[in-house]
Amino acid sequence: MSKKNKQVSLKTGVGFGLTDMMGGGAFTIIGAWLLFFFTTFAGLTPVQGASIIAIARIVDAVVSLFMGSFSDNFFRFKLGRKFGRRRFFLLIGSPLMLIYVLLWITGMNYFYYLFAYLAFEIIAALVLIPWETLPSEMTTDFNKRTLLSTARMFISATGTFLATFIPGRLFSALGQDNSMAFFANGAFFAVVFAVCVFISYRSTWEREVSPEDMEKIINEKRERKSFAESMKVVTQTLVDFASTFKVKSFRKHLLIYISSMTAKDAFNAVFVYYCVYALNSTSEVAANLLSFSIIGLPGAMVYGYLMIKIGPANLAKISYSTMIVCLLGYGAVYFLHPSNLMTTLILISVVYQIGRSMLEFVPWNIFPFIPDVDEMITQKRREGIFASVMTFFRKSSVALATFLVGAVLEAGGFVQKASVQPDSAVHTIVGIMLIGVVGLLLVALIAAFTFKLNKQTHGILVDEINRLKNNGRKEDVDPETKVVVEALTGYKYEKLWGGSGTTEQHVSKVI
Repeated sequence: MSKKNKQVSLKTGVGFGLTDMMGGGAFTIIGAWLLFFFTTFAGLTPVQGASIIAIARIVDAVVSLFMGSFSDNFFRFKLGRKFGRRRFFLLIGSPLMLIYVLLWITGMNYFYYLFAYLAFEIIAALVLIPWETLPSEMTTDFNKRTLLSTARMFISATGTFLATFIPGRLFSALGQDNSMAFFANGAFFAVVFAVCVFISYRSTWEREVSPEDMEKIINEKRERKSFAESMKVVTQTLVDFASTFKVKSFRKHLLIYISSMTAKDAFNAVFVYYCVYALNSTSEVAANLLSFSIIGLPGAMVYGYLMIKIGPANLAKISYSTMIVCLLGYGAVYFLHPSNLMTTLILISVVYQIGRSMLEFVPWNIFPFIPDVDEMITQKRREGIFASVMTFFRKSSVALATFLVGAVLEAGGFVQKASVQPDSAVHTIVGIMLIGVVGLLLVALIAAFTFKLNKQTHGILVDEINRLKNNGRKEDVDPETKVVVEALTGYKYEKLWGGSGTTEQHVSKVI
């Protein structure tokens, strides 16, 4: 993309956001249907199916942890200088999306499903982590970044809707017990994901690097490193990861993100079981209720406006409170058996999906502003490292949560391939929703009350960074600015921007 065309517009936002058709769609399908597919069509026990998801997520989490740092420094290679240190991974990831279809083939053994899912998770990490840094690369403006993130979440909501709507149509057309519906669904989405990732590659750009900095990068690559020096680099990378937790806003953001998203995933994993076994309904009904995720399409535009007007913390509070009320409603449906069952379920599901779409909107709309807080501490740009740490903890927690869901189901007496489950298994399913999911949302809700990063505080922070970059004196800081900066960073102002408390001396040299 030429310099004159590097303007963040709605078209640019849509092009950037299309990659989240995969991020939102693939993992919605996996979260809602993969464990059910394993236990219903692949002949695996709940623990076997959950262990596949957990092992793959843990391996992927480790890959993700280093992927951000690798992307940050990819300019040291010719491919990075030619295609971009972020966008190169979109280019190679596009055709590799087709591996997704391999997950939905029946008649294979445990290790086939394990390695197929491992491959897809790793490929997704190679694409998503560099891609997630692009809003910070493309612009520093709060509203433009919000436009990019809003477009992203609109596309993600589209992916989530399609991921819940299309399976229901396939079940209706091919039959409830036909595994071909899962395969057809996988093949369709694999092609869609490949096309979307390639469009994102063509629609985005990266921050320009000065010739002087580029020369430094090239010269560093020419220097041969001994084994000891290489190990020192690895150790330094781990230190960099640990240093992200010194940023107060990031710690709170991570707690909110992990708790809320893990709650959502646990709900998705158990909801089909809830419909089929607790309510004696069908997987088609479960898919239809989940397809009310379409509310996220118009919602994304409303949430973008609310993000600016009321701030991310207030949006999160509305989201989590709404979801908790709806989960209690699902529990009431099971215990009270209302005569107008479907009407009640539809009403609860519509409201739940409003809250869920808010939940998904908030975290990655906040993320582009976290590296600005970090810059005040380190005087460095480390978007990739923060993306890696977020992804690592997200996937690690999801791996643990998914395994626990499978283990708890099996401990509760769940029997694979059985059309009717014992009462103990049904009570376990309902308990996961009412205790596990609600509990995680309560943690996120409490943390949201202490989160201070919003449009106003971010603007004050960026203005102060620019003042200091222009040789402004720290002694001349405005008192209000000082309070805001300290609240966001968790540091005394005197220790920031090269002060004695900065982590600058502990972080690697990242452009």
